[in-house]
Amino acid sequence: MGVVKIYTRTGDTGETALFDGTRVRKSDRRVDAYGHIDELNATLGLARASSTDAAIAARIERLQRDLFALGARLADPAARIAGRVTKAALGQEDIARLEAWIDEADAELPPLRRFILPGGSVAGATLHLARTICRRAERHIVELGDGGVDPVLIAYVNRLSDLLFVLARLVNARAGVPDVEW
Repeated sequence: MGVVKIYTRTGDTGETALFDGTRVRKSDRRVDAYGHIDELNATLGLARASSTDAAIAARIERLQRDLFALGARLADPAARIAGRVTKAALGQEDIARLEAWIDEADAELPPLRRFILPGGSVAGATLHLARTICRRAERHIVELGDGGVDPVLIAYVNRLSDLLFVLARLVNARAGVPDVEW
């Protein structure tokens, strides 16, 4: 594999290319949607870097890989890549994995009786931030409209925000930092 050049100059006029080669403005709704996914991925990188829990860090890394797949799918409205690139696939089994992780974490946590204030440890607070970015990304993905995106991707992002909330609580609980109720 050759060296990937960081700059290409192809975006200097405010356009970028989707996977099928279509040129769109960088302000395009689709580019905006996968930009939020990129921001979420970077925020999860911060959460992973600040976590002292190796098992949770490993799960966060898996989520980051999923988000690359999700971003690739969003950048491919003609669905030309998903069938050829297995690491860009996301399906019902991935949603089921998130649900299993939520159930597993919930079993370790005290029941939630009230809203809690985002915060806690650095990793926990970062996961709370990631949850809000995930919700924003979800809104922008939904804005692409019916037929604009595979419904599995919307369901995945919806479930991911739930998981991030539970992971924030779990990281804090394992660090001995209690939830602060509202």
